[in-house]
Amino acid sequence: MIPDITKAVTLLQSGGLVAFPTETVYGLGADASNASAVRKIFQAKERPYDHPLIVHLARLEQVHEWAQTISPQALKLAERFWPGPLTLILKKQPHVLDTVTGNQETIGLRIPRHPVAHALLQAFGKGVAAPSANRFTHISPTTAAAVYEELGNKVDVILDGGACEVGLESTIVDMSREQPVILRPGMITAQAIADALHIPAILSEPGERTIRAPGMHHLHYAPTTKTVLMATQAILPFLAALTPDEFPIALLTYSDLSVPRSAAIHQVKMPSKAAAYAHDLYHTLRLLDNQRVKRIIIEAVPLEMEWGAVRDRLGKASR
Repeated sequence: MIPDITKAVTLLQSGGLVAFPTETVYGLGADASNASAVRKIFQAKERPYDHPLIVHLARLEQVHEWAQTISPQALKLAERFWPGPLTLILKKQPHVLDTVTGNQETIGLRIPRHPVAHALLQAFGKGVAAPSANRFTHISPTTAAAVYEELGNKVDVILDGGACEVGLESTIVDMSREQPVILRPGMITAQAIADALHIPAILSEPGERTIRAPGMHHLHYAPTTKTVLMATQAILPFLAALTPDEFPIALLTYSDLSVPRSAAIHQVKMPSKAAAYAHDLYHTLRLLDNQRVKRIIIEAVPLEMEWGAVRDRLGKASR
């Protein structure tokens, strides 16, 4: 066992906070069965206590320690996508802490595929409650440096596993009822869920959500800089109408849109493929947020299904 994992396990056992990489984003972890340790997560993030946490596991066999049952359909998804960026919402066991579930009767479970996360969870042997390792509503961290920028010494140790592979949070699917409902889009799409189950997966609408899940706050994943999502055809007229005191700005585009060269416009060209765009998004937004521009303009992305998670995050980041 590598020394950092040994130290991290000791800290988890003693009620400490450990930031660790997953394939999605970095998580802020605590022993999910230790109430005082779980409260530290909320305190460090300044997160409301009614926002539930996802419990991360090392093995599928551990699901029964946290969930009353796993239906045949939920098991299909687990076997197809775990380890990986999928969270399943299931009926919780009676002993599960209310602070973990946000006082709900359900729990979110996931098995991440990042090797550092797997080593930590395997060595710890228990469930680790872990939201993203950032302050509430801020941009999720995809590097260890971003975790430190967000939380500093509020974390007892940060395990550095490099940049996250996926770069956006997991798909959350409610499997506590008869039909699967996607509560948070991720890079595992509704079509991929439907293909695995051979039944449609419903994408929930904000007004229809009866179960709370991470990332459902109306403002989330957001830079501190005012951020605006804008259709491609609206960008040039918008720039032309700005007054000198409204610059400098940052402009995030994925298309071949050409804007006038200007020191007051920092244009960043993003990848034109959804997976690559998702991988780069949070890191790029964090860099732009630190440049003290007056506004971040983001070109609206395509409407195809594979862009669904990116559209969701951009919608919550803009205001």
